[in-house]
Amino acid sequence: MSNGNIPAPPLGAKGKLQPRMNSRMAQTKKSSLKPYHWLKLTRAIQGSLWAEAQKPEEASKAPELDISELETLFSAAVPKSDHGTRGKLNRSGSMLKPDKVQLIELRRAYNCEIMLTKVKVPLSDLMNSILALDDSALDVDQVDNLIKFCPTKEEIELLKNYKGDKENLGKCEQFFLELIKVPRVESKLRVFSFKIQFSSQVSDLRNSLNTVNSTSEEASSAVGFRLDSLLKLTETRARNNKLTLMHYLCKVLAEKLPEVLDFHKDLVSLEAATKIQLKYLAEEMQAVSKGIEKVVQELTLSEHDGAVSESFCKIVKEFYGSAEEEVKSVASLYSGVGKNADALALYFGEDPARCPFEQVVSTLLNFVRMFQRCHEENCKQQELEKKKAEKEAENGKGKLNTSRKELENENVMSSVVKHRSSRKLVLKDSVKAMSNDKSGKPYKCWKDEPLGTT
Repeated sequence: MSNGNIPAPPLGAKGKLQPRMNSRMAQTKKSSLKPYHWLKLTRAIQGSLWAEAQKPEEASKAPELDISELETLFSAAVPKSDHGTRGKLNRSGSMLKPDKVQLIELRRAYNCEIMLTKVKVPLSDLMNSILALDDSALDVDQVDNLIKFCPTKEEIELLKNYKGDKENLGKCEQFFLELIKVPRVESKLRVFSFKIQFSSQVSDLRNSLNTVNSTSEEASSAVGFRLDSLLKLTETRARNNKLTLMHYLCKVLAEKLPEVLDFHKDLVSLEAATKIQLKYLAEEMQAVSKGIEKVVQELTLSEHDGAVSESFCKIVKEFYGSAEEEVKSVASLYSGVGKNADALALYFGEDPARCPFEQVVSTLLNFVRMFQRCHEENCKQQELEKKKAEKEAENGKGKLNTSRKELENENVMSSVVKHRSSRKLVLKDSVKAMSNDKSGKPYKCWKDEPLGTT
């Protein structure tokens, strides 16, 4: 139907508008174009740009497209020359290397090629290393990156439909071609990743489970305090404000029960237990269980792949033989962890639903540290008091010695004074006697001592 002198726009299937083409477009042979990954709208919302474009008067204004030019510029394959050769000639007349054909979206291809530069195994040997589960050639990070770049269904279809020379494809496309040679390559890569991590993953899980069980046993046999009051012991202070109830507890235990002061030595697993989350252990246990299930599933399917998966099946069977027993063992250990964790909370009179394992061990560790700190402070205080007493004793002894010395000095001075007084008395009496003696005979003083000899 026309609108005035303007011809009606061409309608395609279901009445949808089609771009206007010139005569050359109809005659142009269809060729493969580079993919353009765009998201389609299933319905044009009323009032939107796309709804307006559906109107006949707008569609008639659509520009004509030169498909031949579009194919020349955006062809997926390198166009052939008039002589049937690929590429171009340089100045010397020799053939230049043709441009690489890109089928994969540009950014994804670029990231894939960056990832491949970190893989030291040549592309031709890569699949052999994967099927052999060779962890000396690829580490777990490299395997996980390979998983991220496994081709999607759409990309696989693009590669399968490509009929050109595969040597002209980019590195990403060639990598994808190698991957799709192996059935369920992504599943096999996941088995490879699981196998690499299995030993360390199970070992870490087992150690954590043992830590939880050990902590539950150690705490239940080492201390007997109500959990909700342990941390309040440092909040209650004595009247002098220098001593807390925790200090007093340490003092009493040191005097009455010194053998319990080292109870923290029985809780060797406590600090390690505070770094464990039971939720994380559950997730790890589930990951290990599901991982071994995936191994069994892929092994069952790979047995029907034929020669391509023979080495893979052989190695996976050997791995599964030992891994199955490990998983059963750690699963048995895990089954008792929940009960032991709940029992620890119940031992302190707590409800496991309100006071989970993580809170119990955290509180216990804080209590142990506070107890040790207060005990050390008590010991330091006792040492200071001991030194003070010794110093006071030394000072008291020094004062006593000084008093004795002063007393001795006083006695000496008293003796000297007394002696001098005696000499003066003797001299006085002698002079008096001489003055009264008229016989002319020598006079003898007291004690028969001559006057001149004293």
